[in-house]
Amino acid sequence: MAAVRFGVFLSPSRDNDLIVPNAQAAEASGFDFISIQDHPYQPGFLDPFVLMALVAGVTSRLGLVTDVANLPLRPAPMLAKTAATLDFVSGGRFTLGLGGGRAWPQIAGLGGPTWTPGQAVTAIEEALDVMHLLWSPSARASYTGSTYALADVAPGPAPAHPIGTWLGAAGPRMLDVLGRKADGWIAPLATPFETKPGAQDQIDAGARRAGRDPKEIERVLQLVGTVTDAVTPVSRPRTGPGSRPVRANPDQWAQIITEFVTEQRFTVINLIPEQETPEQIEVFGSAVIPAALALLTTQPPARSAL
Repeated sequence: MAAVRFGVFLSPSRDNDLIVPNAQAAEASGFDFISIQDHPYQPGFLDPFVLMALVAGVTSRLGLVTDVANLPLRPAPMLAKTAATLDFVSGGRFTLGLGGGRAWPQIAGLGGPTWTPGQAVTAIEEALDVMHLLWSPSARASYTGSTYALADVAPGPAPAHPIGTWLGAAGPRMLDVLGRKADGWIAPLATPFETKPGAQDQIDAGARRAGRDPKEIERVLQLVGTVTDAVTPVSRPRTGPGSRPVRANPDQWAQIITEFVTEQRFTVINLIPEQETPEQIEVFGSAVIPAALALLTTQPPARSAL
């Protein structure tokens, strides 16, 4: 099976003066990427794209992921340019995590739209179409949708590599769009653990309807937690809030990750540290990641639904 990848979620808080040391610790200890949330209406949060440009400048290989970009406040044509620029200046290290929005009163307060759930799904689907057109080498591009339109525009700038699009998705229509058009699923923390297998199957069904191989779609599991020196047994969370923290020693973490990968087909693990410090990030990267990868070499891959 393909190697599982690992990311760590860093806070965009203005008070987070450890973001550079945390990112450097992630790169040095074996993480594949960092991810940053996007809530522009939070007055204490800095802009994630600017922060990722900062991180790109102090690292050499670490990937950069929005978790997730707020589409209502970042119109697709301009988001395409921002994403392509960040990908270009980072040497092809950017992945666009994208969400349809929430906290609608706060979004409206900044001049954004208030979409119904159906309108949000339509906007996401059209945004994927628009951004891929603007990242393409075509001479001109036009598009007509209910949310976005392009009128004989010149695409560009071109990103440094094909930018992956990962959706934060929960409802059946959004999961169908993901299966048909996106490159990855960021399983929302708000969704209970017991709902995730069914969501995986809905993504697979959407992919097959579009003639795609479901195995081409990344599956990102976000796990809140802490690496401890626990000796008491710790089992994988199977039900309840997706934000339920895991507090376990490295070997226990490795077993939990292996079960999520082999039993529920996740291909990417995104750690949300309860204590966002270089020390916690380093111990996860240097102890948990290699233990999990070693254990996974002995396990058969999970099968997708028929």
